[in-house]
Amino acid sequence: MHYNKKAQQGFTLIELVIVIVITGILAITAVPKFIDLTSEAKKSVIEGVEGALNSAADMAHAKALVSNTVGGTISVAGQSITFVNGWPASESINDLMDIDTTADADISVSAPAGTGSVATYSYKGSTTCTVTYTETNNKNEKPAIVSTTSDC
Repeated sequence: MHYNKKAQQGFTLIELVIVIVITGILAITAVPKFIDLTSEAKKSVIEGVEGALNSAADMAHAKALVSNTVGGTISVAGQSITFVNGWPASESINDLMDIDTTADADISVSAPAGTGSVATYSYKGSTTCTVTYTETNNKNEKPAIVSTTSDC
């Protein structure tokens, strides 16, 4: 006897189930990695602000050393910067950085006036995704610049 076999057309039910199961496993593995990218992006923004603060403070301090300024105001990069112990005051540090801190920006800043005060940069008003600039009480110490990215 001779049987004519037709060429198979399409996929069998078992093949389709296997493809669906494999796709589901891949989705379960990949989705958490994509969800976490937002947190990593926020951390990167805060770390970038921390780097900008360090650079701005160092450059302004160098200018203060050259002009023999410990306290008072001098012009740095076209901005009038107030110095405390040879370092930029917290209310002046933002003038040295090119960071958008307007109301609709990703970064906001609060800087109360006064010696020993702190400028706090936060990601969209967050209290757990911040970097702080704390004025120094000693002209031989750099201001403390600390980022908090534990729960961005």
